[in-house]
Amino acid sequence: MQTSPEAFIAILGMALVTIAIKAGGLLLADRLPRQGFAAAWLRHIPGAVLAALVAPALVTGSPAEMIAAIATGGIYILTRNLFAAMAAGVLAVYLARLLLAS
Repeated sequence: MQTSPEAFIAILGMALVTIAIKAGGLLLADRLPRQGFAAAWLRHIPGAVLAALVAPALVTGSPAEMIAAIATGGIYILTRNLFAAMAAGVLAVYLARLLLAS
């Protein structure tokens, strides 16, 4: 398999941007507030981003997405393990799409 120079440059550029973002976050972490309104707001950002990513798929998606969302939520409630819940959601959407397509 031959890789074009343009593809290699694009991949390298994306890797550098990703590393810069992560390094910037680590360097700025000590400057973030630990108490107060801003700290509480920052703690809720990951959930808000996840909801913004998942909500459109649930609204416009097929029943497979709804089944996967229910499975993910149920597994998380039972286990409190985020990795297990995500794995269950991926498996549920795969199986639901496989079975509902038939």
